[in-house]
Amino acid sequence: MALTYLHVMVRVKDLEKSRAFYELLGLRETRRYDSEKGRFTLLYLAAPGQEETPVELTYNWDGDEGLPSDSRHFGHLAYGVDNIYETCQFLQDNGVTINRPPHDGRMAFIRSPDNISIELLQNGEALEPAEPWSSMANTGHW
Repeated sequence: MALTYLHVMVRVKDLEKSRAFYELLGLRETRRYDSEKGRFTLLYLAAPGQEETPVELTYNWDGDEGLPSDSRHFGHLAYGVDNIYETCQFLQDNGVTINRPPHDGRMAFIRSPDNISIELLQNGEALEPAEPWSSMANTGHW
């Protein structure tokens, strides 16, 4: 049996707000599918050069009322970054809350507009601990 990774799907409440958030992370739209009959949009975004591993944003035109609220046991998305401190500063400067700052120079967590947990991991070795990140408190859940 051969298994091929396709994508991760997350439901979103506001497609444009969510797309803007993921674009802050560096993801770009690779394709979109609008279904008049099904009344939904599927928007695929991926990091440049990694189009084979997209995130699928699913937007139901009539909302998601009545759907189970268990998040289908979703954990988090994870992305590697070249400089965890610069990435977190850029996101923070653009209104994103850093829920778990990179205290250790290695790992941080943020949340999307739809409360999807996103882990940011330093590519390669951890950076030396640095302020203000080392002593910054966690905010909310991550």
